[in-house]
Amino acid sequence: MNLEKVGARITKIMAQKGISLEVLAERTGLESGFLKRLQEEDIYPSLGPLLKIARSLGVRLGTFLDDQISEDPLIIRKSDRKGELSMLRAKDRPVASRFYSLGRGKTDRHMEPFFIELLPESGKEIKLSSHEGEEFIVVIDGEVEVVYGKKTHRLLAGDSIYYNSVVPHHVGSFGDSAASIYAVLYFPE
Repeated sequence: MNLEKVGARITKIMAQKGISLEVLAERTGLESGFLKRLQEEDIYPSLGPLLKIARSLGVRLGTFLDDQISEDPLIIRKSDRKGELSMLRAKDRPVASRFYSLGRGKTDRHMEPFFIELLPESGKEIKLSSHEGEEFIVVIDGEVEVVYGKKTHRLLAGDSIYYNSVVPHHVGSFGDSAASIYAVLYFPE
């Protein structure tokens, strides 16, 4: 199993395509300092910036997650899940969530399914993100707060939400306890 980190994969793809850090920053609208930090440290941005990077490099978001090719059907056992993505809240802030890809290895996929652990948020300053596509979320455990545009929704275990992810949004645990969700993201080709 290839455990190459997302920063290393981005660097490798940039080298293959002859794209400099400055060009990638210009194409994505992201700061070059942020991209350099992403390349050098074991961190993952939220899905919005990661999607911008994928699009700018001409690859699927899954390219940063895939480590082996599987045949249909793809089965991911709960015992085989590994915390592979830890998304930052903001610069120099603790990790906000842990993503476990449930589609890793299926190279012809059109959706990105995840099991996500949402960690309690310290401080209420949240940054909304937006990107092309749609998201479908089911709360498994805990209480989840979804900021969607100017509205805030609280979801409990068993609740779901489906939305257009072009609208600025944020998904996080509510209160002092962690929460867990299944999320399926769709990005148009």
